[in-house]
Amino acid sequence: MKICFLLATALVFNSQILLAQTHEITFNDSLKYEIKSIEDFAKLSKWSVHSRSYFMSTINEGSLKDDYALAQGAGIGLLTVPVKGFQLGVAGYFIFNLVSSDLSKPDAISGGNNRYEIGQFDVTNPKNKHDLDRLEDLFLKYSYRKNSIAIGRMELNTPFMNLQDGRMRPTIEEAVWLNIHQFKKVKINGGYVWGVSPRSTIQFYDLKSSVGIYGQGVNTDGTKSNYFNNIASKGFYMGNVNIKPFKKFEINLWNGFFENVSNTALVELKNEFGETEDEKYYQGLMYFRQDVVNNGGNANKSQTYMNKGAQSNVVSARIGLKRKNLDINFNYTHITGDGRYLMPREWGRDPFYTFMSRERNEGAGNVHAANTNITYISKNKNLKSTIAYGYYRMPSVSNTRLNKYGMPSYHQINLSSSYAFKHFWKGLELRFLLASKIKLGNDYIAPKYIYNKVNMTNFSLVADLKI
Repeated sequence: MKICFLLATALVFNSQILLAQTHEITFNDSLKYEIKSIEDFAKLSKWSVHSRSYFMSTINEGSLKDDYALAQGAGIGLLTVPVKGFQLGVAGYFIFNLVSSDLSKPDAISGGNNRYEIGQFDVTNPKNKHDLDRLEDLFLKYSYRKNSIAIGRMELNTPFMNLQDGRMRPTIEEAVWLNIHQFKKVKINGGYVWGVSPRSTIQFYDLKSSVGIYGQGVNTDGTKSNYFNNIASKGFYMGNVNIKPFKKFEINLWNGFFENVSNTALVELKNEFGETEDEKYYQGLMYFRQDVVNNGGNANKSQTYMNKGAQSNVVSARIGLKRKNLDINFNYTHITGDGRYLMPREWGRDPFYTFMSRERNEGAGNVHAANTNITYISKNKNLKSTIAYGYYRMPSVSNTRLNKYGMPSYHQINLSSSYAFKHFWKGLELRFLLASKIKLGNDYIAPKYIYNKVNMTNFSLVADLKI
């Protein structure tokens, strides 16, 4: 909260100075406005309102517990007009549980807890239905030409930390973030993150204390992991260099350093080619290399996030075709058997090309994943529908060295659609998702490996109104 207090104090102090005189604001080459009062300042700033209604239901196999929830939320945000390059961003949001099954009650057969619907609210307090509010954005940003630096609470969207916006609210970070975009073919981005409010929570945590909120799985020897609040780290550092040597060829270099825990490097190559705008081929290739740092967070093996000497390697590839209103791609990912790929789930979703909503492959090694997506986009761009199929060969659930969360091999089928209204209803968008996961093979596994993991269907219907 110290950063919140400092930013709020800076806003009050600086606004008195900056608004004490007339300032000319240039939005583009043809439009110029003058700020003569606080009223002008407020009118020229960008205000936003976001309402979300979200119904979700999960149907599990046989007598395993089914769940449902209807959530309603709304929020307001402000990004001030730039004054001498400075802007302030502020946003807050509240959520209500309108109706739901008992999300705090574990399944009687497997002993497992709710995994999906509770994500609409607060995973740290499943019985909380009303006191669900969060001050999300609170940052000060300075821009000069095409460069900027921001400090405070903000949304980051990177391979290691991202919005994972599949519930009511996204993940928010406390960070300092720099963008250097003044060069034509090279962009540099990076920063330092010291705090995070994970999706499905309402609190902000020191970065090291956020790891394990969603669940900790097991250690490589099969014992229950116990690193929650036991990791020693000063924060997470990220750096990115984006290079476009040619018009349709892109190189992305990323490095994420989880101080005293791990280092993850990513190289991504993307290319697009085609003779006409109506038909384009595209392809991508990603390689991840992850290594433990020191003792992985704690010298005690039972309380560390990553074992000393651990490493992992990941290759993910994509090839696709865009043709008029159709987009088809084929994807493959292999996490080698060297070790588990580990990135805290509280920070974001998998960056792999084979990612499908409602499941992750983080926490596993020796994974072979393949999927295809077929997307139709209407001529006026307001309707988008996708059918996706994925095949995920996981290590055995008994292989705890390579399967942290006991996820069995599975097929997955997703059907999704979104419709953005126009004219009078502009700003309203409806989204639908049906995700079904089916266990691969006929071998028996305990119910705890089935419940909310495979042989289940998850349904979501979302109404977003953004103004």
